[in-house]
Amino acid sequence: MCSFVQKDCVAVILKFLEDHNFTETAHTLERESGLFFNLEYFEDLALKGEWNEAEKYISGFTKLEDNKFSTKIYFEMRKQYYLETLDKHEYGKAVEILNNDLKVFDQYNSELYKEMVLLITVDDFRKHASLTKYGDTRSARASILREIKKAIEANPVFLGKIRVLALDSLRMSNLQI
Repeated sequence: MCSFVQKDCVAVILKFLEDHNFTETAHTLERESGLFFNLEYFEDLALKGEWNEAEKYISGFTKLEDNKFSTKIYFEMRKQYYLETLDKHEYGKAVEILNNDLKVFDQYNSELYKEMVLLITVDDFRKHASLTKYGDTRSARASILREIKKAIEANPVFLGKIRVLALDSLRMSNLQI
């Protein structure tokens, strides 16, 4: 457990890094400390379809097996990455995602996993009954991000860690260094 002083020190360092445009370093510190989750940054990664980077970032705060909310977050990100890969007709990569990233969810819902495997065999996965409303990639990302955000906000692992930049500025004005 981190003390308030340590948390405040990390907050000051993050503010300095951001003020001096060391944004990647700031995000690394957020992830490695696990103290401040930058929801805006995560949203940006998801909306750009940078699923591996989004998973790497979120892994600093929660693991797939932490609780049902964490499992849902990881599942939705990996599923979306898989669907985007299928949409680009990158079937070899889709098989890798199934075997390396989605296989773990077979233990939670084997029927769903089997359905995902079968999607490789169809020309357009949107013809599958559960995916007829998938639409284009951009709107699908926005839709899945809403579901992921709900899971993040309900997840006790993120309690007190979701970073709001306006509050950080107020917090900094109260610190005496």
